[in-house]
Amino acid sequence: MNSKQLLELSMEAIDKKKAEDIISITMKGISDMTDYFVVCHGNNERQVQAIARAVKDAAHEAGIEVKRIEGMNEGRWILIDLVDVVVHIFHKDERDYYNIEKLYQDAEILSYNEALRL
Repeated sequence: MNSKQLLELSMEAIDKKKAEDIISITMKGISDMTDYFVVCHGNNERQVQAIARAVKDAAHEAGIEVKRIEGMNEGRWILIDLVDVVVHIFHKDERDYYNIEKLYQDAEILSYNEALRL
């Protein structure tokens, strides 16, 4: 599976759990560690954890190894490393505070619908 397909797989899993403000940040040419960041948020810890489980389950079903998951117990900011795609699932309050989009404002940032049309 190429990085674009992995991006789509993770974004679709996120959308099924009603995550909000789903975006992709193209990291190609900016970072050697991954091709894409996916960023979204949930409104409470349980929803954030459910979104993360959905991404993990979708990856496993597709035969993709999940390299690492951080923050699952707290449910405030969960990071899922799929190598070519790194998924950041925030609690709404944490997303507002960390504002990861601003850190990468020079990168290509696409909405869910825009990213699926790539």
